[in-house]
Amino acid sequence: GINYRSSEVPGVPDALRGYQLDIDGQGEWTGQNYEERGRTFLALRGQVSCVETGKKPYVVGSTGDKAELFSQIDRDGWNECHVIARGHLINGHVMSVVVDDDPQERTSEGLIGMQVHVGPPMKIEFRNIRLKTDRKEVSGR
Repeated sequence: GINYRSSEVPGVPDALRGYQLDIDGQGEWTGQNYEERGRTFLALRGQVSCVETGKKPYVVGSTGDKAELFSQIDRDGWNECHVIARGHLINGHVMSVVVDDDPQERTSEGLIGMQVHVGPPMKIEFRNIRLKTDRKEVSGR
């Protein structure tokens, strides 16, 4: 996953709380908007949802069929992820969108992190990472 607008979790090394774009090989979570250590599932793949104070997220639209969107994922190669403050794109396809109208819980700034789960050895690779803020672009490899 890719965490953004996140904050460190006190007392838990290398853990973040905040919005997260998920991507996994089986497609169970790919494309969803999840809030790690927060409100959990905000929008699943194929959903446009709205979040309001004191309410669970609710679906207000669709970005497409869940299975068709997953078919756009390269399970054996590189995928291009594009995170925009309200939505997630993978390989040019809008996977999910969240309109977070909860001023008490939403965040507009924070840390960016790349998620790796605790467990057996695994290989995760990232490349060509670009961050664009206020019309300025920062690149890293």
